[in-house]
Amino acid sequence: MEREHFSRQFDNELNQIREKLLEMGGKVEAMIANAMKSLVERDTELAERTIAFDHEINTLEMVIDEKCLEVLARRQPAARDLRFITLALKIVTDLERIGDQCANICKRARELNQEPSLKPYIDLPRMAQAASDMVKEALDAFVRGDDALAIKVCQDDQCVDELNEQIQRELLTFMMGDPKCISRAMKIIQVSKGLERIADHATNIAEMVIFMIKGKDIRHTIA
Repeated sequence: MEREHFSRQFDNELNQIREKLLEMGGKVEAMIANAMKSLVERDTELAERTIAFDHEINTLEMVIDEKCLEVLARRQPAARDLRFITLALKIVTDLERIGDQCANICKRARELNQEPSLKPYIDLPRMAQAASDMVKEALDAFVRGDDALAIKVCQDDQCVDELNEQIQRELLTFMMGDPKCISRAMKIIQVSKGLERIADHATNIAEMVIFMIKGKDIRHTIA
C-alpha cells in the first residue's frame, strides 16, 4: 500500500511537470503569434506588451527547473522517468530561448513600425505559422510519446529554412536596387532569422522526444 501511494505521488509530480511545460509552450505560441501581429499590423503597443511578457516565460522556466531538480533529488528516478525529467530540463531551455527570439522580433517590429513599409509581409507570417506549428507539434509529441510526430517536426524544419533563404534573397535584391532601404531590409532579415531559430528550437525538442521514447540520439541524422 505504501509503495502504491509512493508511485501515485510520483506520477502526480511528473504530471505537474508535464502540465507546466504545456503551459509554458502555450504562452510561447501566443508570443510567436503576437510578435508577428505586431509587425504585420504595425502595432507597437502589442510589441511592447509581448516584450514584457517574456518575463512570464523566464519565471516558468525557473519554476519547472526547480520542480525537476526536486524530483531528481527526492525520487531518484531511473530509465524512462529519468529521461523524461532530463528532457523536461532541456525543453524549458529551448522554450525560454524561443521567448527571447519573440522579444527580439518585437524589438525589430517596434523599429520597423516607425518607418514606411518596405514591402508587404507575406512570407514572414507563413514562416511564423510554420514555426509555431512545429513548436506545438513537438510538445504534443512529448505529451503523447509520439515519435512519428516528432520525426515530422524535424522534417518540417526544411520548409522554414527554405522560406528564410527565399526572404533573404528577395531582401538582398531590394538592398542592391536601393541603398536607402538597407537598414529596413536588415531588420526584416533579423526577423526572418529569429523565426528560423524558433523552428530550430522546436526541432531540438522533437529530437529529444525521440531520444526519450527510443533511447536513441538522432541529432544530425534526420534528412
